Amino acid sequence: MLKVGIIREDKIPVDKRSPLTPAQCQMVANQFGVDVKVQKSDVRVFLPEEYSQHGIEMVDDISNSDILLGVKEVPMEKLIAEKTYFFFSHTIKEQEYNRELLQTILKKKIKLVDYECLLDSKTNQRIVAFGRFAGIVGAYNTIWTFGQRYNLFNIRRAHECYDLADMKTEFEKVELPAIKIAITGGGRVAKGAMEVMYGMNILQVSPHEFLNERFDRPVFAQLSSHTYHKKKDGGAFNRDEFYENPGLYEGDFLKYAKVADMLIAGAFWDPRAPVLFTKEDAVSPEFKTRIIGDVTCDIEGSIPSTKKPATVDDPVYDYNPTTDTIEPEFSEESNITVMAVDNLPCELPRDASESFGQEMIDNVLPHLLGEDKEDVIKNATIAENGKLTERYSYLQGYVDGQ
Repeated sequence: MLKVGIIREDKIPVDKRSPLTPAQCQMVANQFGVDVKVQKSDVRVFLPEEYSQHGIEMVDDISNSDILLGVKEVPMEKLIAEKTYFFFSHTIKEQEYNRELLQTILKKKIKLVDYECLLDSKTNQRIVAFGRFAGIVGAYNTIWTFGQRYNLFNIRRAHECYDLADMKTEFEKVELPAIKIAITGGGRVAKGAMEVMYGMNILQVSPHEFLNERFDRPVFAQLSSHTYHKKKDGGAFNRDEFYENPGLYEGDFLKYAKVADMLIAGAFWDPRAPVLFTKEDAVSPEFKTRIIGDVTCDIEGSIPSTKKPATVDDPVYDYNPTTDTIEPEFSEESNITVMAVDNLPCELPRDASESFGQEMIDNVLPHLLGEDKEDVIKNATIAENGKLTERYSYLQGYVDGQ
């Protein structure tokens, strides 16, 4: 019988999520005829008794499992040689800080399947993600930041709430002035952020209305790529062309920054694409945005004020556009306050785990534990038998330190 193990999250800062809930572990064992065991953990949101209620055994040693499921990167010293691992490796963009992790995976002949690379064979869209909860918590945190900066209202932080339903009871405490909130993106993150806007009764307006009209209540606009990019040669925006060759376009976000009090950034950013705004833009007297919730949290990426990731315990810092430096939060009226927590979904670990686990059961495990006829698992496998797979061979220079 195939053995599936849920590993303990050992990365610091701690993460309380799990790829499957206790009830889902039982469901997987019954539905797919596999043996599921869970490694004991002091940080996981689900308690030992919740697993025992569902007949799932908890163990200290997970090394006899064939397939190991986690969430965040596994510390190198914890990796077990010649196993199959599923986790977010954060290596496919050649992230400098995880080069040694990928080197260790190759050295230990581990088969690494990255959740980020699990795609629908027809639509090429991701089939498992925590994006919705990143958007929900990111938007909520950004509203919390506004309340703190302007001393207007006080709501509990997301991680202080039991679950999403509990967090929603805080919405009615929010009293916003007639501000304008820009949300970038059209995927799960943006949709999660918009759930919070609707829940707080913030009116959605069109990008055109956002730019040109005044309102006597708080409003938000969802901005898609075509609304804040323009073609360098003056031609029409072409979505497919933009994603294939973003270098043909330049940023056109500044017109929104001149009217938006708050930005919630939820759009995927390709390093080849234009930045959302520049350091020079941020110094302009016309640049109005003073609170930025960077859910994407690309350091020194599309948003120059995101100079470091924040943490759940210390979620915000100020960016001084004049000196291009970080300062303590809420320290100067002219500063931009940045909320850039890089593991937002773990603030609602119960809901985030349940949603992710259901996607695993529906979209991934049938391929993993059955026949992978559509190559869903194969196409998400970064390394196997000590080598990069053909699809990810472009990472060889990164692995070699070049």
